Amino acid sequence: MKTVMKTFAAGMLGVYALVNVTQPTYADDEGLTIQGPPKIAMLYISPRNDGGWTQAFDEARQKLEVQLGQKIQFVENVPESASAIRPVVERLIQRGSNIIIGTAFGYSDTFKDLAAKYPHVAFLNGSGTTNSKNLLSFYGRTYESQYLCGMAAGAVSKTGKLGFVAANPFGQVNWTINAYELGAQQINPKATVTVIYTGAWNDPIKERAATMALIDQGADVIGQHVDSPTPQIVAQERGVYGTGYHRDMREFAPKATVCSSVWVWDRFLAVELKKIMAGHWKPLPQGALLSMQQGGTDIACCSSAVPPADVTKIMAMRTELMEGKKQIYEGPMSDGKGVVQIPVGAVLPDDKLWKMEWFVKGVITQQ
Repeated sequence: MKTVMKTFAAGMLGVYALVNVTQPTYADDEGLTIQGPPKIAMLYISPRNDGGWTQAFDEARQKLEVQLGQKIQFVENVPESASAIRPVVERLIQRGSNIIIGTAFGYSDTFKDLAAKYPHVAFLNGSGTTNSKNLLSFYGRTYESQYLCGMAAGAVSKTGKLGFVAANPFGQVNWTINAYELGAQQINPKATVTVIYTGAWNDPIKERAATMALIDQGADVIGQHVDSPTPQIVAQERGVYGTGYHRDMREFAPKATVCSSVWVWDRFLAVELKKIMAGHWKPLPQGALLSMQQGGTDIACCSSAVPPADVTKIMAMRTELMEGKKQIYEGPMSDGKGVVQIPVGAVLPDDKLWKMEWFVKGVITQQ
């Protein structure tokens, strides 16, 4: 997700402003039926073993191959530029691929152009912002799984001082930070989260510096919304705990990482790909913003450091989220200044989620 995030935030807001599971599909035609046997190909923005975002997609690909009973071709290191994307996709289509899956915001415009040029090919794009009758963009409600990781953080913290390494101060990052604090408060009502923004999705040098600074300030658990495992590695080096993002970060820091927010793309894509294969596919016009229940994210939890009683609480909350019984951003809810942001009985709509610039009480930022 290496991109200019102001554009991303604005684009995602426009695409997902009113998304929900009951939104209408394109109803003025019979939907897309691909030509010939289904043949799937994926484009990766970075190496498939990057340890984070792309590797989560590659692991989903491997599961999908088993579930769908077919090999899925992939191309690594495809930059976010039309001059790089277009020849790769057109070559795949010439070789028979009729379902193309992208993995980057920066593919959005080129995918829309290609979808128009190849109307009998199905296109999907993770973190994309464009949609059409044969193109579906999708992303996940990461605040749900990060809420659970916040609970785990609150459970293992001895000081109640949590640290959080974040990329950029935009809605989809801020909703994660707030959820993390709200989750921690379920275990320790006095818990605080101090945030340092690095200004980059994947910059291990800045992530290391930020993590070190947070620990020096007294944080004994480190959360993250950045792509690399560096915050978890530093946490382990410094003898504190952490919670990961994208994948199970115990791979890199088994002693430190107590919980991770993980992508589970195969749960969503298996269902959507079967719809495409069945014919008459009608993608959601405004894209798909996926809850845990719909196959967006989940958690890898919990390490033995989390007390059993707290594990029970975390997994009970996970069940509520998976069953659609729990709303993280439901009123009444005020920000740290006491201003009501969500009235009693209301659920924060998606357009306001994407524009989230406020923080709940207990979050300490550079803002």
